[in-house]
Amino acid sequence: MSDVARLAGVSIKTVSRVVNDEPAVHPDTAERVMAAIEQLGFRRNLGARNLRRGSTTGTIGLIVEDVGNPFYSELNRAVERIATSFGRQVLTGSSEENSDRERELVLEFCARRVDGILVVPAGLQHGYLVPEMRAGTPVVFIDRPAGDIVADTVLVDNLGGTIEAVTHLAKHGHRRIAFLGDSPDIFTAAERLRGFREGCVRNGISYDESLVSMRTPTQEGIGDAVKRLLHGPDAATAVIAGNNRVAVHLLRALAHAEYRPAMVGFDDFELADLLDPPVTVVAHDVSALGHAAAELLFARVQGDQSPPRKVVLPVHLVARGSGEVAP
Repeated sequence: MSDVARLAGVSIKTVSRVVNDEPAVHPDTAERVMAAIEQLGFRRNLGARNLRRGSTTGTIGLIVEDVGNPFYSELNRAVERIATSFGRQVLTGSSEENSDRERELVLEFCARRVDGILVVPAGLQHGYLVPEMRAGTPVVFIDRPAGDIVADTVLVDNLGGTIEAVTHLAKHGHRRIAFLGDSPDIFTAAERLRGFREGCVRNGISYDESLVSMRTPTQEGIGDAVKRLLHGPDAATAVIAGNNRVAVHLLRALAHAEYRPAMVGFDDFELADLLDPPVTVVAHDVSALGHAAAELLFARVQGDQSPPRKVVLPVHLVARGSGEVAP
């Protein structure tokens, strides 16, 4: 600002008034200041400005598992829409399903004085957030709850969705149904496995542990599971994929298989409706998940001090063909 003032031949206070669009500056003077700003490439330091005024930083933090996953990309976009409507920008980081990385990102964002935090938790210990929350930084957990603190949480109906998937396959005659899930340490994976068990009970199907595989999804791991679960005299005639990444790996593993079991995926994914057969899925609105979490966060930013809330969004089964294949 000193450089701008020197070039324009005015005081620093006059530059400040022009930059902040304050009145009482002569148009000719304002024009000289703007010309100097353009020539020097001056930009306001919004962080310093906000700290000096004691106002917000105009940012929120979002921590997801992996921004490269289309699920989280859509979630990020939904959060950005809401943040923009409140005049905020979003800082995003990937925890890579590592609790230490999650903590590092959260505390880094808090050190940057973000106005609030949205986090898809990778771990189960979140006591480190208590000092930040007591200091006034609101936190909302998305897709999974906090492990050891009480906080605002927005989830989808993982349990009910998997029950519906089992029921759908049972109605089409399947009794040997396999379940391929993510690591059981992940809340959504554990809840969907619980829904699978409950779905078997409700439909009179004996729960068979040998038809379940719970592990971090990789192409090799899903390929091995397919060989074990879908071959032999007691092979599964149908399979439920526990998330979109499992579904994609499963489809690759089955690409050249002589026998294709019935299949239902949890989470919709791009091009699922264009495959042969199109993939039946348990779908939920990822944008609605992001919107609900962001709106709850900004309610807290604006002073809502009601008790922590738990919001559970509905899911629905989309029958496209793969889940309607007979045994």
